[in-house]
Amino acid sequence: MKMNIEKHSSKFIKPLVPTPPTLRYYKVSFIDELAPSLDIGAVLFFSENNNDHNTKFVTQLEQSLEKTLPRFYPLAGRYVNETYTVDCNDDGVEFIHAKVNIKLQDIIANEKNSKIVDKFIPPKTGEANLLLAIQATMFECGGVALGVRTAHRIVDASTLCTFLSEWAVMNREEHVEITGPGFNTSSLFPGRCFPPGPLQAISDDDMSTKYIRKLYSFSESAISNMKAKANASMCDRHWSKVQLVSAVIWNALIGVDRANNNPRESILVQPVNLRGKTASLIPKHSCGNLCVFCATQAGVVETTEELANRLTNNVKETIHNFSKVDHNSEEGKLSVLNSISLPNIPESINLIMISSWCKFPFYEIDFGLGTPTWIAPWSMPMVNTTCLIDEARGNGVDAHVFLEVKDVPYFEEALRLQVGSFAA
Repeated sequence: MKMNIEKHSSKFIKPLVPTPPTLRYYKVSFIDELAPSLDIGAVLFFSENNNDHNTKFVTQLEQSLEKTLPRFYPLAGRYVNETYTVDCNDDGVEFIHAKVNIKLQDIIANEKNSKIVDKFIPPKTGEANLLLAIQATMFECGGVALGVRTAHRIVDASTLCTFLSEWAVMNREEHVEITGPGFNTSSLFPGRCFPPGPLQAISDDDMSTKYIRKLYSFSESAISNMKAKANASMCDRHWSKVQLVSAVIWNALIGVDRANNNPRESILVQPVNLRGKTASLIPKHSCGNLCVFCATQAGVVETTEELANRLTNNVKETIHNFSKVDHNSEEGKLSVLNSISLPNIPESINLIMISSWCKFPFYEIDFGLGTPTWIAPWSMPMVNTTCLIDEARGNGVDAHVFLEVKDVPYFEEALRLQVGSFAA
């Protein structure tokens, strides 16, 4: 049966408490300014419940959202490109209620097909400067898909997780403790009117024909086996699951270049969360973009073990260096600025980006339906980008990889050879 999502309603939810005039204009930070001009988001799938609750549940989501928005007031405003400012005018967040003619299990059984999953993300509307849109889709079985699209201009993965977690607590009608200072990055790293960073999204036309997002799951046992074999030959190497999986994906992309008769050096860029890592501590639940880039270079031929070592050492060095940085000082601000300013990289070098959502508590989010059955991170696509997130159950990793369609067979063969070599 062909899947059909039917929109039942669409409205704008405004903060229950109006934003005071003193907070009307939110100036973004220079990290926000340099963030890619694209949207990010996620789809959270919640298992079957009594489908009689659907109408009541949607109303409850709307009411709890308007109670949550006052703390996240910039999300209900509109971004003004010319002034690098969010006009916190309380115009609201788009909220769509939809129904789909399949069961949640059909999504899981269909290997979590990315083209199907994307349909649960709210579509881009004509309002270009909208900062947050939400779509609650009800399955025939009573399951729910909660899709969120938000602007990377003022939101990173940590901010998204904080917002969803606090909204979920509000929806359960439990007491909400204020967990942090909210949107405060502009006071930490005042804006400097920089143009957006060089990373750009793939066009919709190219995405529909030339590119695809594929899901590759690395189970806890597979990761343990890879670590065990690698550590047997390279003592005292205690890689995290993120660095090991990143190295495997990176090496597979290096293999794609060789298969295309275009062997070249590559640079892997990983965002590193600044929260809690600087000498003058940035609170854990601060909202906005708060990361620096860790860039690691590789040659034409590398082993996965070598790449994992290099990534691990480089990330540790980055964290160590920023542990001594006082972000309140001009020197500290300059250190952060230098770490997020990507240079112009020639086409002779392959630029790869891997972001990790692992350890963010997305799988603890509970709107009253229990924790999610599965979560799919979402972003507007960029070539050779990957998003890692914890596996739903266990300690594995789901890797969502953007690839050119023609490169998928080469990538999967390179992946198979690596994982097979560890398992041999």
